[in-house]
Amino acid sequence: MTHFLRSDASPDGYTLEDILIVLRKDILYRATKIMDDPRPEARKVLENNIQIMSLLGEAINLAEDSTTILNKAFGPASQKDGPRIGTE
Repeated sequence: MTHFLRSDASPDGYTLEDILIVLRKDILYRATKIMDDPRPEARKVLENNIQIMSLLGEAINLAEDSTTILNKAFGPASQKDGPRIGTE
C-alpha cells in the first residue's frame, strides 16, 4: 500500500507530479526566506535549494510524461478497476 500516491488501495491519493509540485513550491517558499541572508551557510543552503528545485523540475516532467503515456495507452486511472500496468 502506498502512503501518498494514488493506487487501488488509495484511490484518493496524489499523483507523483502533484506531490513533487507541492514540494518544489515549499522549497521555493523557504528559499525566499533566506535569499537576503549573507552568511555563508545561508548562501550554501540557498544554492542547494536551487539545485534541488531544478532536479524536482526534471522529476515533474518525467512524472507528467509517464502519466501522459499511461492515459494515452490505457485511459485515465479513474476509469479502471485495478492497476493500468503491473500487478495488484
